[in-house]
Amino acid sequence: MYHSITIGTKNTWDDWHLIPSSRPLFNPPAVKTNMIEIPGGDGVLDLTTALTGRPLYQNRTGSIEFYVQNGFKPWAKLYSEIMGYLHGQRLQAILEDDPDYYYQGRFSVNAWKSDQQWSLITIDYDVEPFKYELDSAHENWLWDTFNFEKDVIRYYKNLPVSGSLAVTVIGTMVSVTPTIIASATGMSVAYGGETYTLSKGANTIREIIIQAGENEFVFSGEGTITIEMLGGVL
Repeated sequence: MYHSITIGTKNTWDDWHLIPSSRPLFNPPAVKTNMIEIPGGDGVLDLTTALTGRPLYQNRTGSIEFYVQNGFKPWAKLYSEIMGYLHGQRLQAILEDDPDYYYQGRFSVNAWKSDQQWSLITIDYDVEPFKYELDSAHENWLWDTFNFEKDVIRYYKNLPVSGSLAVTVIGTMVSVTPTIIASATGMSVAYGGETYTLSKGANTIREIIIQAGENEFVFSGEGTITIEMLGGVL
């Protein structure tokens, strides 16, 4: 394992022969704190979670340093190739060590240093605070890669509805609005005490927001439904 990173469509080892100087990771995001001083009183008033009920986070920022063995490509050519591909670009990145999630944000080349044996290149990143699940909504589950300790079965494809169907959707730290695909007209979904009519095809209902934990849906009608959503964690 080269502990590579796939950034966009490029892999740091396969395409550029970059070897990280240490196991690569994306730094944890800083917490957005909101502390109010209490005049004439001890301590502070902590309003960090007052509006949302959970902490909010800044972007993850930092740098990853790579070795480039001299001789793979002329350094000037490789430097221009990497610069041309990612410098200032907003891209997705997947760690070889954490292949079930992707990070999303902006990347840039910080510096290039060379000596007789090795060249060093530093790639900076400014990515969103959460890492997001890769899209498996349209793929069949591969049980040989499923981790029973941490993975969630998020397979809600072509579920048959005949009269009614209850579906429990497991939400993550990231609140998301799912896309619900109905195969026929005359179908509806009940969620959070409200009932919504579904059109045939893709439906994005802004009032339906999947929160962390169990989210109960009840579908009515005749046909099939597919729920598409991608969760995220820190």
